[in-house]
Amino acid sequence: MDPVSSHSKWAVDIEETQGHKVDFPMIGDPELKSQSSTAMLPAEAGETCNGRTAADNATVRTVFVVGPDKKIKLMLSYPMSTGRNFDEVLRVVDSMQLTAKHKVATPVNWKQGDDVIFLRAFRKTKAKQKYPDGWKSPRPYLRIVPQPK
Repeated sequence: MDPVSSHSKWAVDIEETQGHKVDFPMIGDPELKSQSSTAMLPAEAGETCNGRTAADNATVRTVFVVGPDKKIKLMLSYPMSTGRNFDEVLRVVDSMQLTAKHKVATPVNWKQGDDVIFLRAFRKTKAKQKYPDGWKSPRPYLRIVPQPK
């Protein structure tokens, strides 16, 4: 919600204290337009970031993943007292890229290289062509295969 110049200072702090460079885009919103349109701040939050403190901004700790279609694909909101989990953000991005490319789904706690679920939209004949080695099926609706490369 601050100007990008403030975020840039924060990025330097992150690199110096955590040992990781922030290399993703940051959005500035000093007029609080995105926060008010997404209900991330209360209505009485005002119309500018000027004069606001970290306590005033406590509700704005959200990570957005925006897809190539410019639509929000993921929002993770954290309390101010809890750091964001970048491993989880990267896991979700990996999953979203994999599932878009290969028409599969990833199960809970999936990590890169783990088995995936192929979609029910595949009829058996097409599934046998795509996965000639077969699949595990602990339930009729659940078909598990190795992660596509």
